[in-house]
Amino acid sequence: MGDFTVALNPPKTFRADILLSTTNNRTSPAARGFQTVLAFKPPRAFRGIRASVMPREGQQASLGDALVNTPRRSDFVEAIRRTAALSSCLSETSLHATVPGLESKTRGKVRDIYDAGDYLVLVTTDRQSAFDRILASIPFKGQVLNQTSLWWFERTKHIVSNAVVLAPDNNVTIARKCSVFPVEFVARGFVTGSTDTSLWTVYNKGVRNYCGNVIPDGMVKNQKLPKNILTPTTKAADHDVPITPDEIIDRGLMTRADYVEVSEKALSLFEYGQQVALEHGLILVDTKYEFGKANDGSIMLIDEVHTPDSSRYWIANSYLERFQNGLEPENIDKEFLRLWFISHCNPYEDEVLPDAPEDLVCELAWRYIFLYETITKSKFEVPSTEEPIHDRITRNVASALSSLK
Repeated sequence: MGDFTVALNPPKTFRADILLSTTNNRTSPAARGFQTVLAFKPPRAFRGIRASVMPREGQQASLGDALVNTPRRSDFVEAIRRTAALSSCLSETSLHATVPGLESKTRGKVRDIYDAGDYLVLVTTDRQSAFDRILASIPFKGQVLNQTSLWWFERTKHIVSNAVVLAPDNNVTIARKCSVFPVEFVARGFVTGSTDTSLWTVYNKGVRNYCGNVIPDGMVKNQKLPKNILTPTTKAADHDVPITPDEIIDRGLMTRADYVEVSEKALSLFEYGQQVALEHGLILVDTKYEFGKANDGSIMLIDEVHTPDSSRYWIANSYLERFQNGLEPENIDKEFLRLWFISHCNPYEDEVLPDAPEDLVCELAWRYIFLYETITKSKFEVPSTEEPIHDRITRNVASALSSLK
């Protein structure tokens, strides 16, 4: 592809001699299936730091090749260019003007949220956000995110209930209203990331106690943590701010009981997500969850679950070799978009950002679809262009709200 290929395979970040050994890791459900352990010998500072990293023996080593070389990728990218997909992304909606009964609109980074009395109508757009701002619009992204979340919502009910009522459109979820906790629960399994609040960024600056978690010395970028951790954030103006559990409770953002219950559910969701991802040849590296409280006092999972927007995914069978050679892992998320912008501007301070190249936009659209198909084992259905997408959503939402009366 074009200008972004350097960002897909950035320079080596670390190189060290690595000893491989095999162990039976029984510390958590998420760790089952990771059977290779890294123990760094030289330099001395890395001794004793271990990380489970590899899929089970016999797992096929073809997922990375499928991401890049499959004919479906070429066909899909060509279809984007051949149709009007790049110019007809769902970047804005105005359902409050087209659907009776919608009282107001709240515009999030990616979702447009409409008040429908007892319910909320959440429309997942194609807007692409990072660095607390909108970077581009990605064809079919909203549909991928919505359908990926619905798949995970259905499969995590045994851990926590969720707010989903129904999904009347590929881009829409209608949800029950609840009292939303003003805290995002970021679950992490690795020291990595490129944003200001990412674990690697703060760790590389010398921070060893982050959001109440003590991180050992001697870790390197993309290394697995000794155990999964939570690094909560809360909102301040237009950006996320890390916060400790004690600060959450002292500021009255959550009661102690609610925090304990939600944090346990967040870690259980993350462990389950890691287990499922590994069964599909992927590593769920980190993710974020949002929760609310229903009228009956029960905790509910809201917003999205394990999407490529809210999560970082690596290809499992290439992780060890790339880590051993100091290369960034193969990823199926928006990290390479972040890396492209970091290499071409200051996305936090520059008032005007460069346009994302068409090749990069097409590649990201394909990666999101590839992740959806890899996780769900379902074929992504490209929507028909016969009916304008906003008209389709209007029709489907109006019908769904009528059925709920």
